[in-house]
Formats: sequence, structure tokens, C-alpha cells
Amino acid sequence: MKNVSPFINFVLQAVLHVFFWVGVYFFYTYFLGYGSNNIKYVNSFSAFLMPSTIIVCYVFLYYLIPNFLQKKKYFYFILYSIYSFIITTSFLILSILYGFVLLESPDKNTVIPLTKSLPFIVFGVYMVILFVIVIGLVVYNYLSQIKTEDLKSKFLETQLQLKEQELKFLKMQIHPHFLFNSLNTIYGFAIAKADEAPEMILKLSNLLDYILYQVEKPKVLLSEELNHLEDYISLEKMRFHDTLKVNFKKDKLNETIQIPPMLLIPFVENSFKHGVIIDEILSVNINLTTKENSLFFEVENSSTLKDEKNIGIGLENIKKRLEMLYPNKHQLELLEKEHSFKVLLKIEF
Repeated sequence: MKNVSPFINFVLQAVLHVFFWVGVYFFYTYFLGYGSNNIKYVNSFSAFLMPSTIIVCYVFLYYLIPNFLQKKKYFYFILYSIYSFIITTSFLILSILYGFVLLESPDKNTVIPLTKSLPFIVFGVYMVILFVIVIGLVVYNYLSQIKTEDLKSKFLETQLQLKEQELKFLKMQIHPHFLFNSLNTIYGFAIAKADEAPEMILKLSNLLDYILYQVEKPKVLLSEELNHLEDYISLEKMRFHDTLKVNFKKDKLNETIQIPPMLLIPFVENSFKHGVIIDEILSVNINLTTKENSLFFEVENSSTLKDEKNIGIGLENIKKRLEMLYPNKHQLELLEKEHSFKVLLKIEF
């Protein structure tokens, strides 16, 4: 009834309750009046039992079950159920005795047989109460399952939105200035008819394909990430000419390891973007090692101490991404020294 207005929903529930209690009333008339011809007496006596039955059922349905049983407060549920049983039994006995006195027929032969036994009447009432409680538990369990499925659906929807947002962040990782400068460099090479121009165009094309399309994959082989990382470094070397010195060491690599795409490139991009040229050289040292189920990645670039720490939007994004992808399974350290800035990353698979 999610798409039904609250008023219509209330009316439908009210009608359903009325039909149910009418059914209970007819059950009482049959249960208590079996074998009796005094229909008026049976109907009146059944009516005396209805208020007690309704009150007890609603106490269980709308107070004890949702506030104690559903919240797993079993001790209080049992305790208050016992209280309710004692109070209800006392009230029922008084109602039944009052009914006997008030409705007693002068003709003893027309009084309903069997049901003059007080325990038998109380048993009939509690049989109805037990039935209502069971139905209530089934309904609450069904509603709880619907709520759980709804929460799962919302969770999956949120995860999808996060994934879409993550892809947007990934496609923005490589700074636009890099693309602009790379195109300018290619243009310069093309004008000079340099031999490096076709190779640079191919590397840029492959890198853009990786950035725009391959990032939609949940994971890629470490070898794929390395290939595009090396293409990126080659492009930067062409762009920086002789002012960039990159030392890339790879030791004992298990290239079959799978990692999320664009996981390592942003660290290198950040070192080029925020690195400082010292003695006419921007120095970048990169070390990558895999050991058993762990990956170690280190990037260090020449830098100078700054009054305001600026590690770039790219690193902030990748920190959030690591927290989402490898919660409690990664370590990321950012070390700023007088002449260098170092990133240390460890991931456990």
C-alpha cells in the first residue's frame, strides 16, 4: 500500500478490523451457543466478551509486541504479558459472572449448555487472543522483511550513486593542464616533424581510452595499470624534456594481481603537478613491489617545505577511494621533508 494515500490506507485497515471482529463475534456465538436454542442469550453473552478480547488483543499488537518483542526485550515482554494475563483473566471472570447474573434466563432448560463452565469460556477467549497474536507476529515479520528489502534497495542505490561519483572523480584525476600541455607538445613535435610525434599521439590515445572507458571495470590486472602508468610517464618526459628525471623500479611483481583502475596513476600525476624543480631537475622516484598478498607503492618527488600544505585534490580523492575499496586493509602515509615529498602506500588483498 505504498502508493495509497494515508486516509485511504486508514479506511481500508479500519474496514478490515471491523470485518475481523465481526468474525470473532460470530465465532463466540457458535462456540458458546452450540446446542442451545436461546439465540438472544447467546448473542448477548458473546457481546459481553468482545470488549475484553479487543482490549487485550490491541495491547499485545500495538504495545507489547512492537515495544518489547520486536526490540528483543524478551524479559519485559514476558513480564508484562504475565501482568496482562492476570489483569485480563480477572476482568474476564468479572465480565462472565456479570453476564451470567444479568443475562440468566428464568428458564433453566434454555440456558446454553456446557458454557456455564467458567474455565471453558476463558479458554475460548484466550484462544481468540492467541490467534490474533500469531497473526500479528506474521504481519510484523512480513513488514520487517519489506523494510529490510527497502533498506537493501536504498543501500544498493546509494552504492550505485557512489560508484557513479567515483567514476566521475576518476575521469577527472589526470589534470586538464596535462592534456592541454600534451596536445601543445604534440603540436610542436608535429610542426617540427619530429619522430616522437606519432609515438606520443599513440600513448596519449591509449591513456585517454584507459581513463574514459577502462575505469568502468571494477578491477584490472596490475600489468594493465603499469602499462598505462608507463605511457603516462613517457608523455610527461616528452613534455618536460630534460627537466624531468624519473626512476621507476619494479621488484618481484605479481602482475596477475587485480586492482581497481586508476589506483596508482594519480599518485604519480600528483608528483609531477606539485613537484618542485631543484637545480633544473624535477626528480621523481617510484618503487613498486608485491609480496604474497600485499602491494607496496612508493612515490617520492623533489619538493620544498610550504607554509600551507597542499597535496592536491587528486590525493584527497584517492584517499577517499582507498577507504571505500580497502577499509582496514590499506595504509597510506604522506611524508613531507625539506627537499622531498613522499607517498607510501600498502594494500592487503
